[in-house]
Amino acid sequence: MTEATQPMEGTPLIAPSSTDHPLYEQIVEACRTVYDPEIPVNIYDLGLIYTIDITDQNEVRVLMTLTAPGCPVAGEMPGWVADAIEPLAGVKQVDVEMVFDPPWGMEMMSDEARLELGFM
Repeated sequence: MTEATQPMEGTPLIAPSSTDHPLYEQIVEACRTVYDPEIPVNIYDLGLIYTIDITDQNEVRVLMTLTAPGCPVAGEMPGWVADAIEPLAGVKQVDVEMVFDPPWGMEMMSDEARLELGFM
């Protein structure tokens, strides 16, 4: 890591989400409608959505990743996420950014996802 990309001490690798925003739960549910075509679990429960940041103007920024950088739908999935969120009442704008740091790991899955995939 270069000095510019190293997190400051105490700074989480994954930025916190705007969980107290009134639109947050609706956006989470919208993300749960998007599936990786190769895995029968939604991308939110897979742990692919790292951050949902919502401004006071209801502009949404989503930081997400993939299970593997070479995923065949890598170019399409951010659009699927944006398409799921944009129709929500009150949402002004959606920006979905793909990140690979930190890399996704199976420990990021929800218990529901682990159960669905037979890991529990």
